[in-house]
Amino acid sequence: MKIVCIGRNYTEHARELNNPVPDEPVVFMKPDSALLLKNKPFFLPDFSREIHHEVEVVVRINRVGKHIQERFAHRYYNEVSLGIDFTARDLQNRCKKEGKPWEIAKGFDGSAVLGEFISLESMNSPKAIPFHLDVNGNTVQRGNTADMLFSIDRIIAYVSRFVTFKIGDLIYTGTPAGVGPVAVNDRLEGYLEDRKMFNFLVK
Repeated sequence: MKIVCIGRNYTEHARELNNPVPDEPVVFMKPDSALLLKNKPFFLPDFSREIHHEVEVVVRINRVGKHIQERFAHRYYNEVSLGIDFTARDLQNRCKKEGKPWEIAKGFDGSAVLGEFISLESMNSPKAIPFHLDVNGNTVQRGNTADMLFSIDRIIAYVSRFVTFKIGDLIYTGTPAGVGPVAVNDRLEGYLEDRKMFNFLVK
């Protein structure tokens, strides 16, 4: 199982980090050891002093596929969830400045929080899904999948040019504006439409 992540998929998020708005999906991956499930606490790592939250809609692939055409991509998923792509921003900025890959800033253990999956059929607006993240009861990020630069179907078509999708693979589809640091004892609660998808503490 692989975790495919999309960066800079919301215009305002790209701008808040002073990144150019991309012409094609920005793709990186996390190892399966990054998964953090069942509302287990997230422990701040000792190698970073600037861990940022990035809330994202997550898609789970349900068929094997390669070179998937965009018009057929909807056949490869029928469930979505909500997750957090935790980022060691200080490490990422250092790696970018030095021209190095920044997987260590994205793929560390526990950096991919994931809630339970729900069927797309149960969503009110499966092509325009609202979501938000609360930290200590205050909404800090709010987005809608209709605002993504690259739709889920386009992401699947693009990524499948390079790697074969397998059953159970996950796609973190990108975060909206409002990313920021987390601290010990912060409580993070994520909502997909009006459904609470995760609720955990930072330790």
